[in-house]
Amino acid sequence: MIEIVDTADSRAVRNKNNVLALYELMINQKRSEEATAKFIGPSYIQHNPIIPDGPVALGQFFGKVTRERSRARVVVHKIIAAGDYVWAHLNFLNLFTDDPNDTGIAGVDIYRMDSEGKAVEHWDTLQVVGTRQNSAPLIAANIPRANANSMF
Repeated sequence: MIEIVDTADSRAVRNKNNVLALYELMINQKRSEEATAKFIGPSYIQHNPIIPDGPVALGQFFGKVTRERSRARVVVHKIIAAGDYVWAHLNFLNLFTDDPNDTGIAGVDIYRMDSEGKAVEHWDTLQVVGTRQNSAPLIAANIPRANANSMF
């Protein structure tokens, strides 16, 4: 994993560590309600249109996903933290299918953190990884690749 953070900025280091811990607990360890209670602020604003605002809604969304998809996990490839913001370049695997060949969805998450190190606002952008045959069908199953460049 590539990390870019000013180690002299204790706030940025804490925020990066909290976002990494959020992913680990929420998706990889499948303890989403616990993760959101610990790392998401009560006034959390969600800019992804399929998830409502608030930590409870986020915990419920990923709780349902991880209960239905035993293989669900996230791999963080790059993370950048500066002040109150954290950017993470990720691969979400098996969020929409339990197919062991699922190549997942590439994502960039952007978090705004509060003074206590909790996420209070989130934006994301998502893109399929792989081919039409082995990438998440919910997003764009019938769009062929125009190049062979990797997402990571």
